[in-house]
Amino acid sequence: MPVLPGAEPYRHEGGDVGVLLCHGFTGSPQSLRPWAEYLVECGLTVSLPLLPGHGTRWQDMQVTGWQDWYAEVDKELRVLLDRCHRVFVFGLSMGGALALRLAAKHGDAVTGLVLVNPANKMHGVAAHALPVVRHLVRTTKGIASDIAKEGSAEIGYDRVPLHSAHSLRSFFRLVDHDLPQVTQPMLLLHSPQDHVVPPADSARILSRVSSTDIEEILLEQSYHVATLDHDAERIFEKSHAFIGRLAPNVGMKGSTTGG
Repeated sequence: MPVLPGAEPYRHEGGDVGVLLCHGFTGSPQSLRPWAEYLVECGLTVSLPLLPGHGTRWQDMQVTGWQDWYAEVDKELRVLLDRCHRVFVFGLSMGGALALRLAAKHGDAVTGLVLVNPANKMHGVAAHALPVVRHLVRTTKGIASDIAKEGSAEIGYDRVPLHSAHSLRSFFRLVDHDLPQVTQPMLLLHSPQDHVVPPADSARILSRVSSTDIEEILLEQSYHVATLDHDAERIFEKSHAFIGRLAPNVGMKGSTTGG
């Protein structure tokens, strides 16, 4: 299936400081594209991959699982590590969980993490029924475009494949178990009004990681997809300042590929 217009992966060859951006469950690179472009203007090397099964149609997603999504960001991280002196990993929602697993598995190779409304758990009674229900019902309603800003929209599926949701539930448990292995400096930004991921997920992450250099910022004006919401510029600026503190020598700009 062709990729939806605007949902294409995005890469830019910049300086010797790299950033891997991980988008969310049923979403696409479009939700992080303005952030990626901001970082490009700052002279950074940027990778914003499209996760398998995403950015086309939900039917393509139902045959994928967390192993596929993680393998994609792990591959992109290794490319950046070969090319760059320092590499940071940023993530939104499920992308935050992917970033945390990369940090746990790659250790000091990851210089720092920036997480926006990171997801840690599937909540509600329905989550416990997933192992059975996924064999009876194919999809449930979508979670895309939880955005306060009028006129802003996320390119994402209007249905959630339950096989994929079941895999995501397993992945969250895996990531949560390994959170004490996360030691990197962390900037965590979350929205008090989030209709997809509750603030309890951010609190859980902050309480379980072993990082000692942590900054927490509340995004009072935004909902879940804060990177496309009222606080977007604040997220971009704070993340760049975070990079600047940990990797002050940002290189020159290079060339861009992607839609």
